[in-house]
Amino acid sequence: MKITAIEMLVCGAGWRPWSFVKIGTDEGLVGYGEVSEGRNLYGVMGCVRDLESVLLGRDPRPVELLNVDMQRIIRQSPGGVAQKAVAGIDCALWDIKAKALGVPVYEMLGGPTRGRLRLYWSHCGTSRAQFGDVIGTPPIRSLMDISALGKEVVKRGYTALKTNIVIPGVPAKVHMPGFVGFYASRDVGIDTLDLNPSPRLLKQIEDLIGTFREAVGPEVDIALDLNLNFKTEGFKKVAKVIEPFRPMWMELDTYDPKALREIKESTSVPICSGENLYAPLGYRPYFDLYALDVAMIDVPWNGFTAAKKIADLADAYQINIAPHNYYSHLSTLMSAHLCAATANVRICEIDVDDVPWKSDLLTQPVEIKDGYLTVPTRPGWGADLNEKEIAKHPWSS
Repeated sequence: MKITAIEMLVCGAGWRPWSFVKIGTDEGLVGYGEVSEGRNLYGVMGCVRDLESVLLGRDPRPVELLNVDMQRIIRQSPGGVAQKAVAGIDCALWDIKAKALGVPVYEMLGGPTRGRLRLYWSHCGTSRAQFGDVIGTPPIRSLMDISALGKEVVKRGYTALKTNIVIPGVPAKVHMPGFVGFYASRDVGIDTLDLNPSPRLLKQIEDLIGTFREAVGPEVDIALDLNLNFKTEGFKKVAKVIEPFRPMWMELDTYDPKALREIKESTSVPICSGENLYAPLGYRPYFDLYALDVAMIDVPWNGFTAAKKIADLADAYQINIAPHNYYSHLSTLMSAHLCAATANVRICEIDVDDVPWKSDLLTQPVEIKDGYLTVPTRPGWGADLNEKEIAKHPWSS
């Protein structure tokens, strides 16, 4: 079997693109991998093309060897856009190999460890505050709307949710500097150029998480995602504010493992981090310091090969992992296979509020019921991309 073609597929997904690698072979088998990147789409596409020279004409099945050769190409620019290109190709290679053997991907790694996977409703309120007109959801005008959303989470069977700093209003605002939809307005007290939350913002966070807690009750988990939006002092202040609500975790990112350890030691709130890190080498300094409680792993950005190695390394440090999954449902399947092949999994992310055509992009539906995903048993990832449906939703930047 030989690789005959490598191409990128891009689908418009409302406010961002979803992007995929497709690898064709001379035996007719096709593999797909997701590598969605809303900020550097064309950079990733260019890097995928740069890697073609070491892949075309070769057998796609020795995935580890092909990874070594791709790493040789990017070794002077590790991580970032280059690693994301490797990741998309890597995932497509795993899909081909599993299909050639007639088994799900996780079977090649000793799985499955589970038949169902617990999910949390991610960007709960965030998506509605920013893009409700696109996804067709009720607006977030008041804390009463937050309460109604929390009750909806419970009614639909989810046992956990994650939100960002959502500030209800007309329009509602989300405190996510540097991200699509961020409203930089000092008038509402959310433009913290020094990355240190004001007393007003801390009160808004307290009201948000408190409202969610009252709405969902004591047994549903709540997480707050702060991304890279504060410095160490600010993260510690937010942690103190949300402690009384017993969150599942506070999620944040920092490129300083010692700073993350300082934040973790300052609070009883579990700390989740790592979505911006690459490869075991990137995670190890955080693990060595035991700076986090849950390691977030992005499969589309690391690739399946690296993601499994990171998960196993985390297990050696007695740390649980959680896949970072705010992309299409191909990523959902890829994340599910990582969880099926791994024991030390806490929970998996899913965006419930999304564009109406999200489920149409796969040839087989993702099975989700009462907040749990059924791990697929079909070969490869368990579904292929519906390329005709992707073509209906072109992306224009």
